[in-house]
Amino acid sequence: MTADQIATPGATRYLVRDEGRIAYDVQGTGPLVVLVPGMAELRSSYRFLTPVLVAAGYTVVTTDLRGHGDSDTTFTTYGDPQTASDIGALLDELGRPAVVVGNSLAAGAAVILAADRPELVRGLVLIGPFVRNAASTPGMTTLFHAMVAPLWVAAAWKAYLPTLNAGTKPVDFAEYRAAVVAKLRDRAYGRAFSQTARSADHASAERRLAEVDAPVLVVMGEKDPDFKDPAAEAAWVGEALGGTVVMVPDAGHYPQAQRPELTGPAVLDFLSTVRTDA
Repeated sequence: MTADQIATPGATRYLVRDEGRIAYDVQGTGPLVVLVPGMAELRSSYRFLTPVLVAAGYTVVTTDLRGHGDSDTTFTTYGDPQTASDIGALLDELGRPAVVVGNSLAAGAAVILAADRPELVRGLVLIGPFVRNAASTPGMTTLFHAMVAPLWVAAAWKAYLPTLNAGTKPVDFAEYRAAVVAKLRDRAYGRAFSQTARSADHASAERRLAEVDAPVLVVMGEKDPDFKDPAAEAAWVGEALGGTVVMVPDAGHYPQAQRPELTGPAVLDFLSTVRTDA
């Protein structure tokens, strides 16, 4: 069996929560790694990293956020703590601890989970991490909230995605962007993303940083437009968590898709240092 065949996902699975279901899939065998995307993203944002990890001997679970991808849109609350709770429930269902990889908002959620339930988290890989609120003017916050209003969020996000992918674009950027926009054009998913974006507050993650004991890898694109100074933010996160920092050149907010040839080896090097026994 080839690595590509091993990495082919089976049927979508669902984690049942009180207000709806969370979609995920499982590939490979070996120590567990759970990949969680950022808001507006699909679990296929890890489409290049997943086969690398599976071929290296890991069980890889990719999951959608609540209200995103193939998950239900019936949830009434969204944000870092809610995502942390979903990841924890998923690990309970899977029955063993994992290294949790979180992009953007999901990085903050991973921090909260590691502080709340350290027995579930063998390590953290934080990609383009929001583990504290970025400094912004009230006018910019208002503008962002207007941009993600449900009525035009699909068109606005389609226009904004090239900016978030500053630098080298994923080789299938046009196809992936079309898939994201198609989801956002569904009114229920557009509303869920809008609510997620308007609810985004990472102060709850920042308050828990000192409680995290798990090993940490911080991966940041050198051109990440979500941060005024990406290198400085990555260094701050790394220092706060006692972690290692890898800066990815010519990449924006999604280095796992933009520069997988650099991100993949960095993640594998980190995983080789993490205790993976159950």
